[in-house]
Parts: sequence; structure tokens; C-alpha cells
Amino acid sequence: MQLTMKKLTVIILAVVVTFVFLGVCRAEEKSLQSIDFLTGFGWGKVRVKGDYHMYPVIVDLNFDLRPLTKKINFSPRSLLQFQVEPYMAGISEPESNFETGVSFFLKAGILPETSKFQPYIKVGSGFDYMTLHTREQSTQFNFASTGGVGMHYFFKEDTAFTLEGRFRHLSNAGIDHPNSGINSVFAVAGITRKF
Repeated sequence: MQLTMKKLTVIILAVVVTFVFLGVCRAEEKSLQSIDFLTGFGWGKVRVKGDYHMYPVIVDLNFDLRPLTKKINFSPRSLLQFQVEPYMAGISEPESNFETGVSFFLKAGILPETSKFQPYIKVGSGFDYMTLHTREQSTQFNFASTGGVGMHYFFKEDTAFTLEGRFRHLSNAGIDHPNSGINSVFAVAGITRKF
């Protein structure tokens, strides 16, 4: 695979953004607030080949944004987090394949953070590499734009059951054509451990 200047620029930008965000989050004392371990099922459609089924394994590193927002006199009582999400997924349909990547999310709670039941919304984007070749995407390196809703139920003070639904649009941002994208829906569940 020939690495064009455009692709190289995107890869370098991805690495720089990752380190900048991690550096900002580490700058605040105790900013790593919790870790989510999630798995589930994702499904979508690809032209010609049909169903697109994925089985993701996800780790969310949740950084508390409130120490940063206090500096601008914004102190929400609900959850407000920046998430770094490395993931990998086995693909079973239309044929056995694999995808992996990292996404960055802004996650906001709806109820006070002290609630046992904590619904939330999240939105983010990231980078994805898939081994599957499709007519929708001319490149295997893509960008993932995702929105979701979910909830934590804390059955112990520091441990919660997490359930989440997501919509994801995968495309290569015009690096190459065709670039019509692949839309997928995910249902994931797992355990959240709070520090």
C-alpha cells in the first residue's frame, strides 16, 4: 500500500491529537475517574456483500473534565468526562475480518453524579482500521463518528453495570473515493470501575 502525503498527514495528526488530549487529562490531579470494560454486538449493511456484523471489545478511559471546567466557573453536578476509547472488533459477516481503532468522546451525565442510576449521552470521533474491503470505502483506514446514550447502575459504591446504545458512521473523510460510508448500530454492556 502506497502511503500518500495526505494519508501520512492524517496519521501524524491522529497521533498528535491523542498525546495532546492525554497530556491535558493527566495535567489535573486524579483526572482518571473510571474505566469501562464493554462488549456487545454491532450491525449494519454493506453494498453487494450484505450484512455487516461486529463483536467489539472496548476499554473506555474516563477522565473527569470538571477540574478544567471549574477554571471557567462552570461546575456541573453531573458526570462530565473526556473518554479515550481503544477498541477492537471481530467481524463475522459478510466474511471473517477484523477492525481496530481509538475514539475520543465527550460524555455528559443527566442526573447528579452521586445518583446510583446515571444516564448519559456521548458524542465523539476517532480513527478506525478494518481488514474488510467494501465498495463503500476505498481505504481500510477510516474515521468513526459516533453518538450514543447509556446508563450506569452502581450496585456497589465503586462498581457499576453499564448499558449503552450507539450509532456510528464510518468514512475516510475524502482521503480517497469511493467514500459513501458505512452506518452501524451497536448495543454494548459491561462493567465500570470507579476510582
